[in-house]
Amino acid sequence: MEEKKSLLENLSANWSYVAGILAIIVAIFLLAVVFEFLVRKKNKESGRVFGTRKIVMCGMFAALSGVIMLLEIPMPFAPGFYKLDFSELPVLVGSFAYGPAAGVVMEFLKVLIKLVLKNTSTAFVGEFANFAVGCSLILPASMIYALKKTKKTAVAALISGTLVMTIFGTAFNALYLLPAFAALYGMPMDAILEMGAAVNPLASGGIVSFVVACVAPLNLIKGAADSIICLAIYKQLSPILKSAPRRMVTKEAGE
Repeated sequence: MEEKKSLLENLSANWSYVAGILAIIVAIFLLAVVFEFLVRKKNKESGRVFGTRKIVMCGMFAALSGVIMLLEIPMPFAPGFYKLDFSELPVLVGSFAYGPAAGVVMEFLKVLIKLVLKNTSTAFVGEFANFAVGCSLILPASMIYALKKTKKTAVAALISGTLVMTIFGTAFNALYLLPAFAALYGMPMDAILEMGAAVNPLASGGIVSFVVACVAPLNLIKGAADSIICLAIYKQLSPILKSAPRRMVTKEAGE
């Protein structure tokens, strides 16, 4: 009860910031839906973007990702508020199976589930960072794979997603997230930069050095690890994820 009360208080105190986050989330979701609609139209695929089974599976993958998001690993080259987690892995697998729009939904639900299990400690900056940077991996990878579902395309998609996430995550931290974190907590930016320099001498040259030395390696490691595991398990999981009981198939066909 106390966790829920504290979460509501955080939402109320930072309502304008949260509203901006929600607007960005909606824009990302619409981008994914439009892309998927165009790909379906090009391939002459029937059915809706979100069927009953897909919604259920999105919930399951999001729940798994939300739990995994709680398992954070500190990195020796970055300050304590940057930690490695593998919560993008189930979403990556799910987005390969069900498309980019489903990937965005899973990312969003993952963060909500994490907030229910453990309240924010970063005034939602950390959660929003996780969503935005996660989408910068999920969207490019799932969009490229949706165009041509082969192993070669999957490799190219995951490499592209990892590179986009590394570049976007690095720039996003420098231009938006770190300033937002400093403003919400009333901290001078120099104090945050000093935290990075204290654990990584390469981060001592200012905000650009900070994100290049601390953020870029973190995102590169995360993207590479998630991509390698996804490639290793997706082929075996794909038939299970795409199969459906006869009754479910009949029901969706009639919707």
